[in-house]
Amino acid sequence: MREIIFDTETTGFDPASGDRLVEIGCIELINRVPTGRTFHAYYNPQRDMPSAAEAVHGLSSQFLSDKPLFREGVAELMDFLEDSPLVAHNARFDFGFLNHELKLCARDGVSMDRMIDTVAIARTLHPGAKHSLDALCTRYGIDRSHRVKHGALLDAELLAQLYVELTGGRQIGLGLAQEEEKEIVRAELTETAVVRPVRPARVFTASAEELERHAAFVAKLDKPLWLEEAPPA
Repeated sequence: MREIIFDTETTGFDPASGDRLVEIGCIELINRVPTGRTFHAYYNPQRDMPSAAEAVHGLSSQFLSDKPLFREGVAELMDFLEDSPLVAHNARFDFGFLNHELKLCARDGVSMDRMIDTVAIARTLHPGAKHSLDALCTRYGIDRSHRVKHGALLDAELLAQLYVELTGGRQIGLGLAQEEEKEIVRAELTETAVVRPVRPARVFTASAEELERHAAFVAKLDKPLWLEEAPPA
């Protein structure tokens, strides 16, 4: 099964108000395993970059000024995406910008039926918890120490790891993994088991003084049952 993990960076939050897509990063998964194939591109938005957006992803108007327009690289992007399911974090945001850019190119938008939203998955698995990419990476032990600023390809790489964890972890497709882990544990226990020497059983006998005290105690009993004669059969 082929899936594409993707992330975008933009000039703001709302394409309807003139915000544009400026970066996209895509990771190819086959059966939830990264193949090494990626797609990454910057685009000239043909507008200024708000300081608040630049503070998030570090992409300035000057840096983007010599980058191609989205319509100039759209064919290559769509060839990479093919008709595969598309996985994104808060996917409606990314789908909204992608489809807006496709509309500006007079192309059909990507069907929302292809959308897989990892935020929705995380909310189902961890209701009431934080569902940001950073928070979920921390929860699942995914190293994000190199993530100083947002970046579409970097975030897609982190999201690919997170998506695998959210949908079953590294056990996916490994039917024998659990048994293999048990065998490893058994082997480790065997290697570390403490060998104890076998000691002969100890014999405990009462002393003469203890026997004498016991006989004196029994003599005081009033008709103990074990001294009565058994009735005839």
